[in-house]
Amino acid sequence: MRKLPFFLSEAFRALRRNAAPSIAAMVTILVTTLLLGVLIPVLKASAQTNSGVRSQLELHVFLASSASKAQIAHTGKALRKLGHVRRVQYVSKAQAVKILRQRVGNGPLKGGFHQLQHSPLPANPLPPSFNVFPDSPDHLNLVRREIAPPGPNGKPTPLTNAIQQVNNGRQEANKILSVTGAVKLVLAVLAGLLLVASVLLIANTIRLSIYARRREVEVMRLVGATNWFIRWPFIIEGILVGLIGAGFAVGLLWLGKVTIVDPLANDFALVNNFSTVGFVPLVAALVAASIAVSALGSGATLRRFLRI
Repeated sequence: MRKLPFFLSEAFRALRRNAAPSIAAMVTILVTTLLLGVLIPVLKASAQTNSGVRSQLELHVFLASSASKAQIAHTGKALRKLGHVRRVQYVSKAQAVKILRQRVGNGPLKGGFHQLQHSPLPANPLPPSFNVFPDSPDHLNLVRREIAPPGPNGKPTPLTNAIQQVNNGRQEANKILSVTGAVKLVLAVLAGLLLVASVLLIANTIRLSIYARRREVEVMRLVGATNWFIRWPFIIEGILVGLIGAGFAVGLLWLGKVTIVDPLANDFALVNNFSTVGFVPLVAALVAASIAVSALGSGATLRRFLRI
């Protein structure tokens, strides 16, 4: 512990001596930490979105408007007997109108459909239907083929005569999943490139410090200094570069949280509903990652250029 002040003073002296490369390394660490601070919550939120989208995938089996109660019961029984079907929910014509009114009343067209919300339709154009939930989102297409398998002429042959159409949300879900996947890929590639750049810049900073102090190192070796006594100032120098860069990044992330994220979470329920990483665990992970990257850059340089 008595040597720690000496190691710290030597590390700070090296940072002042190599100000330009040290600042470049700090800025790179700052940008990398900022990007990781955005990437980690985005990955958590997108994973939640993907899970929610996949869990809500279902088949909408629309029946003929003139289907009798016996045909509806027969169709429901046939759907429940299919493999990979977890649950079947019947939606009557009246329930379909109620669902439509709820969706329109809560949507952007609420004013234009105000009368629909408070008065009965002159005629119910909506058919009865079944919502079929597969036991796994991966079995959605398989269940659809069982409900309406392709016939000899290529046209689907429904499971029962009462079935008119089978729809699903696969196309919309695929769009959502592809967009979130693309965002994650871009952010991950950028974070990876910046991590590599951070390691290289820290390594270059330590290499310049070793070169500037090469005669001091020779003198310490001649007077009997241990290898780790010589190495520690360079290691601490690299860690300080990472800590300073991470400190500025955490400050900017906190500023963005207070001025942007928190007000949006209070004003928009959609933002507040996302379950993501807490700020304190996120900061701890970012600081630990910055120290690890700095130590990696310092260690690689010492192993290569400091021959002791």
